[in-house]
Amino acid sequence: MHKNHKFITEQLDEEEQRFNQTLEKGLKEFNKITKDGIITGKEAFLLFQSFGFPIEFTQELAEEKNIKIDLEEYNEEFKRHQDLSRSMSAGMFKSGLADNSDIVKRLHTATHILNESLRKVISKDIKQKGSNITPERLRFDFNFPRKLTNDEIKSVEKEVNRIISLSLPVKRSEVPLADAINGGAQSEFGAKYPELVSVYTIEDKNDKKSWYSKEICTGPHLNNTSELKKFKIIKEESVASGIRRIKAIVE
Repeated sequence: MHKNHKFITEQLDEEEQRFNQTLEKGLKEFNKITKDGIITGKEAFLLFQSFGFPIEFTQELAEEKNIKIDLEEYNEEFKRHQDLSRSMSAGMFKSGLADNSDIVKRLHTATHILNESLRKVISKDIKQKGSNITPERLRFDFNFPRKLTNDEIKSVEKEVNRIISLSLPVKRSEVPLADAINGGAQSEFGAKYPELVSVYTIEDKNDKKSWYSKEICTGPHLNNTSELKKFKIIKEESVASGIRRIKAIVE
């Protein structure tokens, strides 16, 4: 118990130090961009994306200096970023989906398994906060207050590969949004969905729910988890206060 307490204390201290460093950098950036007496929407979004400054926090800082923010441009930038993230998540790359369809499907399906593995291994309260896929790797953002330990990373990786080895079928269904949510389907934070959505389910008859993962998603995906072969986490890092990021590949 004493060792665990010491470890947790060290992790919290490290996380607090990292947060303070990010906050300090963000404040320096804020002071730099307010020299002209106005904050553009793009600058406000930069503070949010790079330093984790919610727009409300930036507004409070701006009010102290009697500086205005272009909120209309900020909202446009925020929406554009959301649309881009969803498109990237669906595998719609400038390089052309046709050239990378197999690897995109593999990485996209791996993202679904990773999402549920984090919830099962680390915390059931974990939610997806964003994702990005390129032909080389997947990137998955999620809420969690601290750095994952090496053992936790290995356990998550092991869980993903366990699901791959079970050769579970991946099925698509089209259902009303309310039915999808009530049926346990996960959704991306902040995303706006139509009334009728696609739900991808990784079925598992041995699970008490009869499925391992269920998410609202536009695709594309594999038909079976065995097509993934092997999953490997290559990096775990902080991207904002309370938000972690995993980068991974399939081999």
